[in-house]
Amino acid sequence: MKKACFIGGRWVSTAEYAPLYSPYSGQEIAQIPQADPHTVQKAIAAACEAAKLMRRLPAYQRASLLERISILLNDRLEEAARLIAIEAGKPIKTARGEVIRTIQTYKFAAEEAKRLHGETVPLDAAIGGEGRIAYTVREPLGVIGAITPFHFPMNLVAHKVGPALAAGNSVVLKPASQTPLSAFFLAELVEQAGVPAGALNVVTGSGAIVGDQLVTDPRVRAVTFTGSPDVGIAIRNRAGLKRVALELGSNSAVIVDRDVQLEEVIPRCIFGAFAYSGQVCISIQRIYVVQELYSEFVRRFVAETLALRGGDSLSEEADYSAMIHPAETKRVLQWIEEARQLGALVECGGQVTGRMLQPTVLTGVPARANISSQEVFGPVVLINPIESVSHGIELVNDSRYGLQAGVYTNHLSMALRAADELQVGGVLINDIPTFRVDHMPYGGVKESGMGREGVKYAMEEMTELKLVIVKR
Repeated sequence: MKKACFIGGRWVSTAEYAPLYSPYSGQEIAQIPQADPHTVQKAIAAACEAAKLMRRLPAYQRASLLERISILLNDRLEEAARLIAIEAGKPIKTARGEVIRTIQTYKFAAEEAKRLHGETVPLDAAIGGEGRIAYTVREPLGVIGAITPFHFPMNLVAHKVGPALAAGNSVVLKPASQTPLSAFFLAELVEQAGVPAGALNVVTGSGAIVGDQLVTDPRVRAVTFTGSPDVGIAIRNRAGLKRVALELGSNSAVIVDRDVQLEEVIPRCIFGAFAYSGQVCISIQRIYVVQELYSEFVRRFVAETLALRGGDSLSEEADYSAMIHPAETKRVLQWIEEARQLGALVECGGQVTGRMLQPTVLTGVPARANISSQEVFGPVVLINPIESVSHGIELVNDSRYGLQAGVYTNHLSMALRAADELQVGGVLINDIPTFRVDHMPYGGVKESGMGREGVKYAMEEMTELKLVIVKR
């Protein structure tokens, strides 16, 4: 299956192609176009032309187009889920959940297109401000460069494309090299929905060619990126004065206080740690349990982990499948071995079956180990004992990252203290940090990024505030 870039409403072939392989089987599934600089220039030029039209498009028409995309995606839900399962190696039941969320995200974008508004400013609050009326409006920036990751190839694209179109911008999208088929699928829906030509352009290829031009071309007014901290920091350093929104790394943690109900906590933590083999920005990587519950927590957690089933990503029975690439599996195995050398115990997992890394639970992991201090992005979780929730807060904050954190406690005062003291973008009380719905503000502090997603909040990142003053 040979694909093409989508530029200015047309499917455009390129001189070079690269094979795309299934994470689970290793078999070739498509030939993906590799854009050269000229192709990227064409996409940016098409987006510039479309931006003029999108800027003038009434809010109700933008909302109607986005609603149409959500309807078309709902009609092809199962097809979209299978596509994600094949190219991303995501278990089909998890992929189906992603498509459902994506449908919701475009619906939220349609609704927020009609709510983009400013406010009146009482200038007469200042001496000399009498006799004037002032109000603000939000205007689209123009061309948005969107660079997306592999692990939610439809929904994280929707979190960039949906708000951009809702606010009246146009988009040049560079999807992850491993998951471009979902982006091409979106382009089909956009074309069918009647979105103006050039409002969405999909360009595949290397980051050094496509991504670099999106970051440095002055016609691209903003870049929204989800990926590694190293790449995000490089983008920020090279983007100049253009707007930049970054969703970067994490090593999310959960604190478990005494007196909580483990029959509720453990299944949620299992899901948070091992959904999509831990390849989620807010996957649980660290669990800190008060000493009184520690032994029982580990025993029950390991038992439930061993009950998870691996298999083909298209199997309805599979709880996990292969990681995105064998090189990533090898890296995670090396980190597990490093933790073992530093004194950690492998309670279960740590082995590869076929191309699948088994869900792995470690205890006694020192803070300096990669498994604790870096972002694993694999099916590995550590469980360490703590003296108290306050001790846990210190350990959670001892990180270069700060995306989301969870705290299980029955004590309101402790919950509020954790909410105050945790250095993260989102605190989840009595839930896991892996929780996210698509209209909430989502983003982190420290090396977890800057700016917020969640449709309404992303639209603020993608618009400029203008002040209008009328003298009577």
